[in-house]
Amino acid sequence: MAEHNPLTAHTLKISCSNCSLRELCLPIGLNREEMSQLDAVIRQSRRLKRGEYLFRAGEAFKSMFAIRTGFFKTCISSHDGREQVTGFQMSGELLGLDGVSSSLHGCDAIALEDAEVCELPFSRMTSLGRDIPTLQHHFFRLMSREIVRDQSVMLLLGNMKAEERLAAFLLNLSQRFSARGFAANDFILRMSREEIGSFLGLKLETVSRTLSKFQAQGWIIVEHKHIQLIQPENLKTLVGGCQQSMPIATT
Repeated sequence: MAEHNPLTAHTLKISCSNCSLRELCLPIGLNREEMSQLDAVIRQSRRLKRGEYLFRAGEAFKSMFAIRTGFFKTCISSHDGREQVTGFQMSGELLGLDGVSSSLHGCDAIALEDAEVCELPFSRMTSLGRDIPTLQHHFFRLMSREIVRDQSVMLLLGNMKAEERLAAFLLNLSQRFSARGFAANDFILRMSREEIGSFLGLKLETVSRTLSKFQAQGWIIVEHKHIQLIQPENLKTLVGGCQQSMPIATT
């Protein structure tokens, strides 16, 4: 099953230069000296329990965070207290880029399971980027990717039907798990159906009903949060020309 994590307790303190997730959250091609400089800047590591906040909307932005293990959700709250999920992040991805423009975090980041992150102090990373152009270019790419992701989510919510949205969501997770060496078609949903609905602009009942429909058609097998994609090609056909509307968030 895809939930197995290759990072065990004795690997938690290793440096970036030896991290198995390095190529997912940091640029490829840094030499030994540059990696040593990076190791000296990154603060390793911070553990969070399920439900714990990594940062909250309105807090001062000081650092970005590379997810080492676990799953997170980012969300914003409306004036009447309703929560809107804006994204789900997994190992090898970065959190905190939302704070670059205003020096304040614009959303909450909450652990969906016990997790661990590495802290990347922004001011020190910026200074280091001037000395290592590859690193600076990498973070420009990450910021550009966030813009593309936002545009893609707008397309998803604006042009796709409920079944297409959920199919695109499952395919996106599949691609991201595959990029990490996990089983692409057998994984655990770390988020609730209600949280999926919030992200996709769907009601809880619609998410549950659509998953059941996919299962009845023989496309997937659902057992609580365990998902198996039996016929992913049918999901891709359903999504059609919009299947790239939720790009892989890795490199």
